[in-house]
Parts: sequence; C-alpha cells; structure tokens
Amino acid sequence: MTSFSEYHAHIYFSCATKDKAKELMNNITNNFSLDVGTFHEKPVGPHPCWSFQVKFDTKMFGIFVPWLMKNRNRLTVFIHACTGDNLLDHTENVCWLGEMRELNLKIFD
Repeated sequence: MTSFSEYHAHIYFSCATKDKAKELMNNITNNFSLDVGTFHEKPVGPHPCWSFQVKFDTKMFGIFVPWLMKNRNRLTVFIHACTGDNLLDHTENVCWLGEMRELNLKIFD
C-alpha cells in the first residue's frame, strides 16, 4: 500500500466563475487551517485554467476532500500527491472533482 504525505488541490476557475472561486477560497480559510495559495487569474505551471492551490497532508485527506466534494461550487478541482516526481504526480497520482482538463505536461520535460 502506498502512502503519500502531502497533497495539493488546485481549484480551477475563469472570469465567469471568479466570484464562486473567491467564495470557496474564503470558506476553506474559514473552515480549515490549511495553506491556501495565491489566487491566480492566469494559467500557472501545468494548469490550463486560472486557479488557487490548497496544501494538505494525509490526515486531512479524508476530511478535506469530502468537504471539497460537497462545497466546490461546481468548480473543477485537480488533486495530486506530492512525491517529488512532478510528472508522475500530475499524471498518475491524481484525483479530479468535476471536469478533467488537459494539463501542460511539457513543462516537466
């Protein structure tokens, strides 16, 4: 059995869903003591959409991910493990809530 120690959740949004994303970001901050990153209004890294990131550990996975499933405001969420192998973490060690999106994996070449 594989155990991952850290995860990132990237919440995707657009100009049309920006308010929903800000509301979700505030709800996360108000309900959890997690590291919430910058609200990017442009694609960053391999992510094809505007996004913000939330870091969490294994003990929070079973708490945070179900909460996110219920409270994501129909936004797409990309969740991945953090093992140090960026390509594997963005292709194999992943979960999607909502619509899957194609990532820009060329940055890992």
